[in-house]
Amino acid sequence: QVQLVESGGASVQAGESLRLSCAVSGFPYRPFYMAWFRQAPGEEREGVATIDRLGRPTYADSVKGRFTISQDSAKNFLYLQMNNLKPEDTAIYSCAADTHGTTPYEARLGPRAYNYWGRGTQVTVSS
Repeated sequence: QVQLVESGGASVQAGESLRLSCAVSGFPYRPFYMAWFRQAPGEEREGVATIDRLGRPTYADSVKGRFTISQDSAKNFLYLQMNNLKPEDTAIYSCAADTHGTTPYEARLGPRAYNYWGRGTQVTVSS
């Protein structure tokens, strides 16, 4: 059974850092892409960062230079290191997996590219 389970969300002050984790299990083969998305109240789901099988990342402009996506060597965990957090980063963060690998590169940060999702973890940043 495929499972994506996020952890690490918290309430922090602006300028602080957090590291989110996503425990990945049950896939019969490695997903083509893994990603982090976020959704703030009343907003659409936004792609934050993706990583491919070779470890190559892609970031949304809003987080470039502040967030880093990574995986452990065994590919059992997906991470999102978030530095210099801002109030506008407040959202539920979810990890996602793409086992089809057919979405064009330019659509990698779109939710339609992903067919497995975790339930999310809350990140709240206060000013």
